[in-house]
Amino acid sequence: MPVESGSSAAARQAKQKRKSHSLSIRRTNSTEQDRSGLQRDMLEGQDSKLPLSLRSNLLDLFSQIEREFENLYIENLELRREIETLNDRLAAEGQTFEGADLAKGALKTKASHSTSQLSQKLKTTYKASTSKPRSNSCHARVGGSRNFSVTSWELWGGDSWIVSSFKATTSRAVCQLVKEYVGHRDGIWDLSVTRTQPVVLGTASADHSAMLWSIETGKCLLKYMGHQGSVNSIKFHPTEQMALTASGDQTAHIWRYMVQLPTPQPVADISQTPCEDDVDFSDKDEADGEAEGPNDCPSIRVATTTLRSHQGVVIAADWLVGGKQVVTASWDRAANLYDVETSELVHSLTGHDQELTHCCTHPTQRLVVTSSRDTTFRLWDFRDPSIHSVNVFQGHTDTVTSAVFTVGDNVVSGSDDRTVKVWDLKNMRSPIATIRTDSAVNRISVSVNQKIIALPHDNRQVRLFDMSGVRLARLPRSNRQGHRRMVCCSAWCEDNTTCNLFTCGFDRQAIGWNINIPALLQEK
Repeated sequence: MPVESGSSAAARQAKQKRKSHSLSIRRTNSTEQDRSGLQRDMLEGQDSKLPLSLRSNLLDLFSQIEREFENLYIENLELRREIETLNDRLAAEGQTFEGADLAKGALKTKASHSTSQLSQKLKTTYKASTSKPRSNSCHARVGGSRNFSVTSWELWGGDSWIVSSFKATTSRAVCQLVKEYVGHRDGIWDLSVTRTQPVVLGTASADHSAMLWSIETGKCLLKYMGHQGSVNSIKFHPTEQMALTASGDQTAHIWRYMVQLPTPQPVADISQTPCEDDVDFSDKDEADGEAEGPNDCPSIRVATTTLRSHQGVVIAADWLVGGKQVVTASWDRAANLYDVETSELVHSLTGHDQELTHCCTHPTQRLVVTSSRDTTFRLWDFRDPSIHSVNVFQGHTDTVTSAVFTVGDNVVSGSDDRTVKVWDLKNMRSPIATIRTDSAVNRISVSVNQKIIALPHDNRQVRLFDMSGVRLARLPRSNRQGHRRMVCCSAWCEDNTTCNLFTCGFDRQAIGWNINIPALLQEK
């Protein structure tokens, strides 16, 4: 009977030990010499067709990976301890991190820039959408045939972990959520308020439709369904009942509307809610069920005028003063000026190096400002019919999402670089004020009378600033009220007694707010 040698017995034991541990990488305190000896024993007892030298290299690589994981683990523990210490200090000073959740990883802020890039990618996909909208949830086709549900990404709150307050929570200004306008089946990109009677709210959505709403009752009055792609903006004629919409189907439509306002119902008594940090900022979302669409809402399917000169997505459009001409901005890197009566192209405004993101006209002068992904915005002057001058302004480091005029001589620009800049038209070599935030800024608006800037953010927040860059308030947001996805646009309507500020977002709803402006300015 053969007798088993000592070396063979050792090899068999090593093999059994290796199988019992399923080749797991374990932390060990052995020296490098012990590790080498263990590797040799494992190699000698392993049944493999790989050359011995190759297996040795693999084990060496696994050892290096183990050491790297050990270092990362230690660094992570140290960072967690630093965060806990910092939170304790901030708590003692009456501040805290918004939504800090160490269970999701202490390195969450390192993903903020990639989150912004993903946010921009989803926005781009939606605004170019020309396919049939989905009814249950928002989906975007990103990079091939895979469908990503926007509701499944923890996307819009990625920056809320950062400290987003630049002043103490001492404001007593009152901001009330008055009305929610629900009926769209996809995200809402833009909203606007009519400048003539009857005063209604208009919304433009990725579900290929635009809707007109009663501000007081929240009822849908009319639905425009003439576009074949995402409706990216909506603006109303200054004196007539006409609307201008821009779409991902590469067209802009002008359409007439007639609506009759319903009898206003008493507004429910909403308890006054402070605009600051004592609100529960929960990340809990409501169930993403089917939106309750307005079944009895009349619709329009044919445009009065269709503007077709662009070769790419039409991302925005606006009326020039007087309402006889309109300007459109497109991803074909051009802005077009059209005659409303004849639908003819008057001027093609070229010069931007990348896609346009927004356009805006001056309320009293023939001035146009266009924004672009090339980090610039351009001022086009049509006041002199014989000379069409243009000025280029380079004040941002990322996409300029919008630039708007004030009633006076100012331009306010917002960007994905998380800043908002205030410019003087008489001297635009450098901004007169810079507002730094913790999240990308979308389509901003400035109130006419008090010049309060409303900033809609990717991280679901809406903040109010004055023209000198002082933060006045943050609108309340919790699991019970406010936006649950990124906020795309804001619009002021100071003359309305029910709601004087409106916001819309990718949670498929528009919200009407009542801002106590005197109390807001009293805290300055």
